[in-house]
Amino acid sequence: MVGSKDLPPSHTPFFPNVFFHNQFRAKPVWPSPNTTLSGKTAIVTGGNTGLGFEAASQLLGLKLSHLILAVRSLERGEAAATKLREQFPKANIEVWLLDMSDYDSIQAFARRVGSQLSRIDIVLLNAGVIRLDFHTIKSTGHEEHMQINYLSTMLLAVLLLPVLKTKRPPSGDPARLTIVSAALTLAAKFPERDANPILPAFDDPKRFDRQETYNSSKLLAHMFLWNLVDYVSADDVIINLADPAWCKGTELTRDVKGGMKVGVKLFGALTGRSKKVGASCFVDAIVNHGKESHGCFLMSWQIHPFAAFLYTKEGAVVTQRVWNETLAELEFAGVRGIIESMRA
Repeated sequence: MVGSKDLPPSHTPFFPNVFFHNQFRAKPVWPSPNTTLSGKTAIVTGGNTGLGFEAASQLLGLKLSHLILAVRSLERGEAAATKLREQFPKANIEVWLLDMSDYDSIQAFARRVGSQLSRIDIVLLNAGVIRLDFHTIKSTGHEEHMQINYLSTMLLAVLLLPVLKTKRPPSGDPARLTIVSAALTLAAKFPERDANPILPAFDDPKRFDRQETYNSSKLLAHMFLWNLVDYVSADDVIINLADPAWCKGTELTRDVKGGMKVGVKLFGALTGRSKKVGASCFVDAIVNHGKESHGCFLMSWQIHPFAAFLYTKEGAVVTQRVWNETLAELEFAGVRGIIESMRA
């Protein structure tokens, strides 16, 4: 199998070329007509709006039997679930509380999955943020992009791995864990690479850059996955990353105001994918790609190489440092032991 690690590195001397191909030339790959998720259970984080809601709808359209919308606001989650129940009355649709800015909430959610679900087939980690200004999560002291897009997402992924392994389909097929990524990781400059330690450098407001901090927070997930898949068998859980490209009509840029908001809407109207097409990338990663996609980055409905930096000697050193620092940061939840246990 040829995965992202095995492909030639992704060199992007002129990122707009990548953007143009991703937005306008790549063609959607839809599930085959006989695809069915009947009898299966899926979790979608941030599933009450935007691409998460659309992905949930598409999974239900494939006859998914049980859906859990993991959301920060139960009220907004129930409003979204009501819409989905009207469209898919045969499905069991639940709303569970999950605050990705709160480590306690993440651990409580993972425990609930382990104790209340007899089966879990699919997890789509979709929740993420883009902020224009520097914000710190009070409970952890970390910058918000770093916290939500990286640390909290990796924590939840690791906590759910043993549950996915033990409660995967009775058929013996692997469970699926797809993490939402971004093509912008290929253009990330990652200036924090020279810091020692690396992760706390993101918490320095002087280093904050509204575009680069987001790009780098997503790149860190690629670096973590690079090592994680060495511990997780594709026979147990298939883990991959999926890029939806730039999409219009989502709430990811809800913090944009004034003239910039007008510009973003215009740019989205001219270049953005529809939510239906963007969310199809997640569904594609879940149902169209098998073990060959384990540990891979999927872009434009195809397995794509990682950013070139990860393939270099320096990249290998930095990737290992990020791995070690992340395990240390999340050791309060026993992530090191959980990851080691996945080898058994």
